[in-house]
This record gives sequence, C-alpha cells and structure tokens, in this order.
Amino acid sequence: MSLIAHLTELRNRILKAGLAILVATAISFWWYGHGLGEFIRAPYCGLPEELRYGGDDAGGCGLLITNVFGGVFIRLKVAFLAGVVLSAPFWLYQLWAFITPGLKRKEKRYGVGFVAVSSILFALGAVLAYVSLSAGLELLLSLAGDGVVVALTAQDYIGFVLSLLVAFGVSFEVPLIAVALNLAGVLSYEVLSKSRRWIFFLTIVFAAFVTPTQDPFTMLLMAGPMIVLFELAIQLARVVDRRRARRAAAEHFHDLDDDVASPLDARPSELDEPAERAPSARG
Repeated sequence: MSLIAHLTELRNRILKAGLAILVATAISFWWYGHGLGEFIRAPYCGLPEELRYGGDDAGGCGLLITNVFGGVFIRLKVAFLAGVVLSAPFWLYQLWAFITPGLKRKEKRYGVGFVAVSSILFALGAVLAYVSLSAGLELLLSLAGDGVVVALTAQDYIGFVLSLLVAFGVSFEVPLIAVALNLAGVLSYEVLSKSRRWIFFLTIVFAAFVTPTQDPFTMLLMAGPMIVLFELAIQLARVVDRRRARRAAAEHFHDLDDDVASPLDARPSELDEPAERAPSARG
C-alpha cells in the first residue's frame, strides 16, 4: 500500500472508532438516569449518615450542584468515560486491524495476549478501587472531626471516583511493561531480580503520587497488588530467560560474540542411493 492508502485506511479506522465511542456515549448518557448514576453514588450512600448530606430526594445521600450547567457536564463526563469503556472491544479491534498487516505471526500472537491481559488488569484495578471506595471515603471524611457538616458537590465526588478508577486501572498495567521488555530481550531476569528492592520502593512512591486521595490507606491498597504483580512479572521473566537459554544452547552458537559469524559445516552431505529402475517392457 502507498502512503496515501495507509493514511486513508487510518482515517477510516479512526472514524469508525469515533462513531462507536459516540454511540456508546449516547447509550451511557441515557443509562446514567437508569442505574449508572446510582452505581457511582453507591459508595457515598454506604457511608454513615453523619458523613453524608441528607437530601430527601436522594434517599439521604445527596450531592450538591453549585452551578446551572454542573449537572450536564457531570452527566456528559460520566457518559463519555463509560462510552469509551463499553466501546473498547470495537475501537481496539480497529486499532488492531490497522496494525496487524505489518506484524509477523509471532508478533500477532503476542499482541493479542497483551491486549487481553492489559484489559483484564485494567478491569481488576478499577474493581478494586470501586470496592474499597467506601472505606477510603469514610476514613478521609471522618478526619474532619465533630461539628463539621459534610456536603460533597457532585462535581468533586464524581471527579474523585473517576480519577480513582482510572488511576488504579492504569497502575495495574505498569508491571506488564516489564514483561514486554523481557520478551523483547531488553530487560533480563537477572537485572529485574537484582533491582527487586528498588522496584518495590519505587512502586510505593508511584502509588503515593498517583492516588488522588494521597492517604496511606489508598496508597497501600494500590501499592500492595502492584508489588504482587511485579513479583509475578519477575518470575515470568525467569521462565522466559530459561527457555531462551535452552534454545540458544541447542543452537550451539550461544557462546559467540554478536559480531562473529556462526560456523558452517561445509562438508557435503551424503546422497541417497538411486532407486533401481524397473525392467523395460521391451524384451
């Protein structure tokens, strides 16, 4: 394909992906008033009564809106993020369909695996963040002490929830980078093993900066699973390097430098004996 043909295909893929996100966002905009809004507000509604605003119309867990367009922007924000998540299989397929023709069979297999694993890790991180959201909110809001009325605005609360879900989802994919570098031959198990302490320390620092709440509870909740995932990545690199070493040993060229040509056996191979000819019919 020519450069113009590639650009045309890229444009078509982007348009299809954008259309899918637009349709999913429209569905999510309708869904917001039929369960999605309650789903997002559920961790806040699960707090003790003294830690939430007692709005009668919202069942005792109301969120404040301080400007005219606040409700519209909140609904659009939630609908767009939900639309991106719902349409992920379609726009990921469009991205994959554009990249696939330039990949080898082995690279295609790795690509499918990484897309599947990264999606699962992102979902696990978001689920963990949502499950622990009530405990984190209760800890943070209770620090205000007695005599303080807690009334969260809808914009602050929903922005906090969305940022927490995205932060946990993305953080769970960071150890996958180490696996990718190891499979590419850039990062070995030996280097990962020697740097284990630094990796765990930097993971805690990363969690401290990424978490929107900046509290120790949420930070440890993110850092703990990340450390476990990094340890799994290190052990996976160990298995990959062992297989790579056995394959190199089988080829008998593993002890040569990169700029040295591999030895070739120039001896002629033995030929098979010619088959006996059938006797002629003439006789």
